[in-house]
Amino acid sequence: MQPFDPEQDDGSSPVTVASLHVYPIKSCAGLSLAQTTLVATGFAHDRQWMLVDEDQHEFLSQREFPRMALIRPDLGPDGALTVTAPGQAPLRLPIEPLGERLRVRVWDDAVEARTAGPTADHWFSDALGVPVRLVRFAPGQRRLSSARWTGAVEAENAFSDGYPILVTTVAALDELNRRLALGRHAPVTMARFRPNLVLDGLGPHGEDGLDELRFDTPDGPVMLRLVKPCARCPIPNIDPDTAEAGFEPGDTLARYRADARVGGAITFGMNAVIVEGVGRRLVTGQGGWGTVRF
Repeated sequence: MQPFDPEQDDGSSPVTVASLHVYPIKSCAGLSLAQTTLVATGFAHDRQWMLVDEDQHEFLSQREFPRMALIRPDLGPDGALTVTAPGQAPLRLPIEPLGERLRVRVWDDAVEARTAGPTADHWFSDALGVPVRLVRFAPGQRRLSSARWTGAVEAENAFSDGYPILVTTVAALDELNRRLALGRHAPVTMARFRPNLVLDGLGPHGEDGLDELRFDTPDGPVMLRLVKPCARCPIPNIDPDTAEAGFEPGDTLARYRADARVGGAITFGMNAVIVEGVGRRLVTGQGGWGTVRF
C-alpha cells in the first residue's frame, strides 16, 4: 500500500498521538501507555476483565460503586495484572483464568466469561463492600458493535460499553477547563473521560467531524473509523483520585455539548472502530492524518 499523501485529500488534517490509555478492568482505574498494540477488540489489555454481581452476573460500574475508581491496575512485563486498592495488599491476577465458566451480562449482551477464582472474588468484594466476582472475557467469541453505526465494519468488543476505541482530543479538554474556570470550578483531567486515544493538533472537539484516522506505522498502516459520538453518563462527575461524586464537569458540559446525532445526549469524544491495523502498534508522539466528514 502506498504511503498516505495528505496533498491528495484537502479534507485531511494532521494529528499527533498525545496519549494512549487502557482500562484492564471495566470501570476501574486506567493505565497510560507509551505504546499499545491493536487487537480485534481494540487496544491490547483493554477491558478484558469485569466485575459482576454474585447473583445475576450483571456488570458493575462506577455509576453504582464509585470506589471502583480507586482500584488501580498495573501491567507487568509478562502481561500479568496486579491490582491495588486503599487498605489492601496488592493482588496478582492469573494471566489465563481457568475458573468456572459463566454467562455474564454487559448492557444488552450476554457473553461467556471465565472466573478468576475465590481469592480474587474475596479481594474485590472487600474493596467494594459487597459480594462480587471477577471475570475475564472468554476468547473465541465475537461481541459486535451496533451495525447501525458501524455499517459494513464488524467491530468486535470485549467488555467495553459498545465500541472498541474511544477517541478524544487535548483541545476538547482545554475548552472544557476554560469554561469551568469561567464558572469558578476546578479543572479536571482527561482521566474523567476514560479515552483510549487522545489526539493533539485539532481544535476543540475536532474529533466530532472526523471520518477516519490514518497512521502509517513501522508495522504497516492503521486506519480507524469514527462512527458514533460518545454519550456521557455521570461517571465524569466522579473524581478519579478520591471517588467522590459531584455535579461537574457534567453541568458545564450540558450547556454546550448536546448532540442531535444521539438524541440530544451530552457527548465528549467519538467511538471508533478498526478498519485496518490489527497486530500493529500505536506510539505516543506518532503523527497521522484525520479525514474530515463531509
